[in-house]
Amino acid sequence: MTQKYSSKVSYGLLIVVFIVFFSPLIINLIKNEINLNLILISLSLIIIFGFITHMFLKTVYTIEGNKLKIKCGFITYKPIVISEIREITKSSNIISSPAPSFDRIEIKYGKFDEMIISPKDKFEFAKCLTSLNPNIKNNITEQ
Repeated sequence: MTQKYSSKVSYGLLIVVFIVFFSPLIINLIKNEINLNLILISLSLIIIFGFITHMFLKTVYTIEGNKLKIKCGFITYKPIVISEIREITKSSNIISSPAPSFDRIEIKYGKFDEMIISPKDKFEFAKCLTSLNPNIKNNITEQ
């Protein structure tokens, strides 16, 4: 049985990234300081921002057998063995992770490992994991 859960996306976070990337360029354009360096930097930033946007929109969490597979754009993370998951809890940690949303959950597995993700339907996601491993301490509740 394979179940896919798409990631929730905080477009506000994507707008913040856009502003950080392009504010200096917009200021230079307003000052009419267009030159070859500015054009090359602009093209580079557009490519990088496109890559980041792709990662935001193409993050998916797949439960396949006894493994949780995480794919963020072109990046594939090492699968998490569901029988090794100890706890699922809400997280407000802003650490870089395959979670393009501020509405995040933290998965603790193995001895000291953890992964922060942001499935759209976190309640259904947590329910699916706990059905496969009833020993998971599930702190995700609908409210």
